[in-house]
Amino acid sequence: MSLSLPADPPRARSLTRVVTEMSAALAGGSEWFAPARSAIVWVLDGLGSHNLAARAGHARFLSEARTKRDIARTVFPSTTAAALPSLLTGVQPGQHGIVGYRARVPGTDDVVNQLRGWDTDGLPLSFQRATPLSAALGRPFFAVSREEYRNTGFTVATLGDAEFHGADDLGDRVRIAADLAARHPGSLVYLYAPDLDAVGHRRGWESDDWVATLEYVDAAARTLASAVDRGTGVVVTSDHGMIDVPRHRHVLLDDGPLLDGVRLIGGEPRMLHLYAEPGQADTVLDRWRESEGSRSWVASRTELEASGLIGDVAPEVRERIGDVLVAARSGIAYYDDRLADKAPQKMIGQHGSLTDEERVVPLIRLGAFA
Repeated sequence: MSLSLPADPPRARSLTRVVTEMSAALAGGSEWFAPARSAIVWVLDGLGSHNLAARAGHARFLSEARTKRDIARTVFPSTTAAALPSLLTGVQPGQHGIVGYRARVPGTDDVVNQLRGWDTDGLPLSFQRATPLSAALGRPFFAVSREEYRNTGFTVATLGDAEFHGADDLGDRVRIAADLAARHPGSLVYLYAPDLDAVGHRRGWESDDWVATLEYVDAAARTLASAVDRGTGVVVTSDHGMIDVPRHRHVLLDDGPLLDGVRLIGGEPRMLHLYAEPGQADTVLDRWRESEGSRSWVASRTELEASGLIGDVAPEVRERIGDVLVAARSGIAYYDDRLADKAPQKMIGQHGSLTDEERVVPLIRLGAFA
């Protein structure tokens, strides 16, 4: 069995470059995209390239619009909390500092949700360390998302001073995005749809409910392609893919030997950050490798840094990363069964790890980019 973390292919397109390449296309200088007058990046949360290919018959418009090269690799961990900041700042998690779904605040025993912790646990906006592209690119920048996300800490930390337009109906969001791009030449529009991710977590991406949602999203994509003017380029992408993990594939962690020396657990079920007791990191690493190495990648923080998977790691970010990382290779998910709240164990659709199913996402070009 290999203990090495898998390296990204040398020519793989990274999600971190998508918005900067779109901005370059507005000046006629992109390596990826044709010139355009305005641009829309549409994030379909939870739609991996493998998921789309497996259900191509239920997403005829998107499937017919894409080619084999219309893919990118999302970040590691392959989770929304880490991926959207990378898309919207243009840097890897090692720099912006959002290193997973739940991560330790250095110097404390607080393991904080990185999507909601700004509002529930008082994370400062500066916890996201990179300058949002809404400010860095010097272009009109709009965000079109659900109204509930307006002014949340995560929205402000990742989108900065982008002009926010809220609408709960996806069709309305699509029309708003197309209108903004048409009325503001030289602008970038970020369009967000969480529908597939929400259904996938609850029912699984192989469920009938997920397929019905995919059909709904595909119809909205057709509407967007019809609504944009000829000068607007559109990129349809995602923050991560998804795999289904039924309950019988859960690995339930209790007070047994695997948690000896583990002080705190962060991350999410398919990508754990294990924070060790002082002096216990090597012992925890060896124990987890012996037990879980046949079905998960198990690495130290130093090995993760050396792999380049999260980019160069800023000194302020280093201790946010677990002493030991456990990324599921097979179709399993780890849960801390000592917790009284068992509701998370009802989740079916999962992501966060290093498999292609979780990390390879669409990069479909529409409008002026087609």
